[in-house]
Amino acid sequence: MGGDGLSNASGDGRSGLFHEFTSVINPLLREDLFAKPQPMELEIGCGDGGFLFGYAGDYPDRQFVGVERLLGRLRKLEKKARREGFENLRLLRFEARYLVQYLLPANAFEAIHIYFPDPWPKDKHAWHRLVNKEFPEITARILTTGGVVHLRTDNEPYFSQMQEVFSAHGGFVHEETPTELAARRTEFEKMFNAKGIQTLRVSWRLT
Repeated sequence: MGGDGLSNASGDGRSGLFHEFTSVINPLLREDLFAKPQPMELEIGCGDGGFLFGYAGDYPDRQFVGVERLLGRLRKLEKKARREGFENLRLLRFEARYLVQYLLPANAFEAIHIYFPDPWPKDKHAWHRLVNKEFPEITARILTTGGVVHLRTDNEPYFSQMQEVFSAHGGFVHEETPTELAARRTEFEKMFNAKGIQTLRVSWRLT
């Protein structure tokens, strides 16, 4: 996570949209993120917000949490969101797997977005992949009943693995990604598509 587990501040003396971690052991409560309860969604690996910024702006009646390890990317997203007066966005600089498994509030998210995670294409590195056989159970912990995991990648072996692990879990059902959501492309996705690389996408709903 780039050093200590608590490095989540914006770095300029103001917290802004960043959540300030005071512990890497005690789980977060929903009200630690937002005072007013509304439908809440999570993007893991939000980068500089190519997807999340537009999505949060179009749905002010929903709340969004973006997770990213690289502080520079989060600062860029925060700057844009603060300029637009967003109040429905929180940014977390943290290692994603530990955060989802131990710290995020249970049964809190109606959707999880994971777009173009590192595919670790070499066989000897595949164990590094975020979406592995344990990941469906980890996501099930933080999803509401009926909550959905939306996945995208350009890597066919990783896409097959995503399909296999969620199918094997037994608690999720496969469904097509909604057309409106599929039309919202990330910056990486636009770049890949411009080169003729196909987006592989799927959604899994917790039953």
